[in-house]
Amino acid sequence: MKNKKLSLDECVYRFMRGGSYWTFWELRDAIGSVTGQWFGEPSISAAIRNMRKDYAREQFELPKFGEVIEKKRRVDGKGYKYKLNIGEKNGR
Repeated sequence: MKNKKLSLDECVYRFMRGGSYWTFWELRDAIGSVTGQWFGEPSISAAIRNMRKDYAREQFELPKFGEVIEKKRRVDGKGYKYKLNIGEKNGR
């Protein structure tokens, strides 16, 4: 990932496509350590929301209908963890 400057949406998709749950802070740290690009939590939150939009569904070949972001409360009760549901065909 270091050679090409990626958009935040691309970074969020690449990390979340594995099917794991992520907090904003975990994504921020993972994206920063791999790409050298650092984003704030509000920007990461917006990029996660963008995965629901038509242009992102098309760009990343996400399901056209239904919820693609799953959220669950963290065990310690502070905030949420988010998971990208991409379906069987996109588990690359």
